[in-house]
Amino acid sequence: MQFSVYQHSHIGGRKLNQDRMGYCFTRDALLLVLADGMGGHQHGEIASTIAMQTLSMMFQMQARPYIKKPERFLEEALMQAHRDILAYAARHQLAESPRTTVVVCLVQHNCAIWAHCGDSRLYWTRRNQVLAQTRDHSHLEYLIARGLASPAERATHPDRNKLYNCLGGSTTPRLELSRQASLEAGDVLLLCSDGLWSMVPDAEIVQKLASRSVVEAVPELVSMAVAIGGPRADNTTALAIRWQGADRADRLGVADPNVISTQLLPEDQVSSTISNAGALDPNADPFDEDAIEKAIAEINQAIEKSSHLLK
Repeated sequence: MQFSVYQHSHIGGRKLNQDRMGYCFTRDALLLVLADGMGGHQHGEIASTIAMQTLSMMFQMQARPYIKKPERFLEEALMQAHRDILAYAARHQLAESPRTTVVVCLVQHNCAIWAHCGDSRLYWTRRNQVLAQTRDHSHLEYLIARGLASPAERATHPDRNKLYNCLGGSTTPRLELSRQASLEAGDVLLLCSDGLWSMVPDAEIVQKLASRSVVEAVPELVSMAVAIGGPRADNTTALAIRWQGADRADRLGVADPNVISTQLLPEDQVSSTISNAGALDPNADPFDEDAIEKAIAEINQAIEKSSHLLK
């Protein structure tokens, strides 16, 4: 596999960044994950972190070196993340369970498949066109689907931020899976939180992804969303890859020094930017100040390592 990848997050005007993002890959499989802790409930950052850790660990256990049954993996991993969040709440006797939205994408054998819960989005673009986009699990989208609201109201409707689906809630999440998508060299997969897509029009997102490398486009889009949001800007996070497939990056006519090639990666090795600190011990609390600082340092080191791995 060959791909370029970049991820960026901004706290916006909030006191705490509850968004989490990261990726893992083996020689033959790549997992992209973004979770947005729900600010209307306590400890959203815990829910998003647990979701990331669970998905990462299950990928590392099952990608040998690829996932044999992708649809089943996504369903089981997301449901396990939901159960892990509920278990954390019970263990710590929280008044209510932390909650998070999530979008996850698995890429292998030149195909992508994704699943989501809530309003964290995935865009699949090719040049200046959106080939697929996740549908938000919001009350507004429910109304639009039934002809009770207009798509033109997406930016202004009072119910646009009311979600009916998440991980960690009192009801079992309803997971939405895509079909297998056949990727071509140059395709972009963008995962983002609502802090980005609620501020930046889809047309602008597509234009940036088509005209820039992901290393340029991702931070530009995040900065644009935060600037538009101003002092009240939400946490804003994006993770994107540009797929190169089995071809060399220079065959696309664009020299990209950030392309990662996994061809020489040992079959049993996994590279990850997702910290699993504390996740293996069900009684550990990974969210004290020292552990958070350590996890941030580990993530930064992993990003730096993966960006130079086997270019």
